[in-house]
Amino acid sequence: MKKQLLTIATATGILFTAFQSNASAHEKNYKVKSGDSLWKISQTNNLTVDKLKEYNGLTTDTIKVGQNLSLLPVHTHYTVQSGDSLSKIAKAKNTTVAKLKEINGLKSDLIKVGQSLMIPSTKTSSSTGSSTSSTSSNTAKVNAVVAEAKKYIGVPYAWGGSTPSGFDCSGYVNYVFNKVGISIPRTVATIWNATKTVSAPKVGDFVFYETGTGPSHLGIYIGNNEFIHAGSSTGVTITSMSNSYWSSRYLGAKTAF
Repeated sequence: MKKQLLTIATATGILFTAFQSNASAHEKNYKVKSGDSLWKISQTNNLTVDKLKEYNGLTTDTIKVGQNLSLLPVHTHYTVQSGDSLSKIAKAKNTTVAKLKEINGLKSDLIKVGQSLMIPSTKTSSSTGSSTSSTSSNTAKVNAVVAEAKKYIGVPYAWGGSTPSGFDCSGYVNYVFNKVGISIPRTVATIWNATKTVSAPKVGDFVFYETGTGPSHLGIYIGNNEFIHAGSSTGVTITSMSNSYWSSRYLGAKTAF
């Protein structure tokens, strides 16, 4: 009998511990530290910059030390009642079982009475408005990037340069994006690692080239099969993607949007 009680208690303890562990990770927040950027935080937490901005209602990439960021989408809370199932809750809350499992980190459909679940926000009109607003915001930023980039045509190349007195390729791109409120890393390799691959460049995307080993040069695609960049022999200039030198060294395109 004692052995049986011990077994039950142990099992209960395991269930309780698992439940407590799930509850302790229920809210995911991050406090911005010195040296952080949305890029860095998104990479560390397996998110995209767009998701972080969406979750926190951000319209720019600017963040401040000490700022608390949510790493989860907008949600409400629901306490599981007797007779509940994920499908029943999903139907009542106008969501899906898959979304419930994703936001709560559930590996199975098993839930327990008294368990607190996060319910993703389902405000359709707000979501649509947010999506439209985000698209418009991105279009405005893309236009701002191209306009800013063209201001520096003719600026000479300078190794390690990151100001209008002289740019290297990554210093130029970093400067342009920062001027329009988009924080990106400083070097070609870190920009390559931090951005999202696209099959073909759109205006405002990065185009990368291999002039050494791996990604070692980049520019900004401006449309019409052209990109703007700080070339070592040309300074800031506009070049055709079909240029024989650059086309043979093309690695691919990535985006910050």
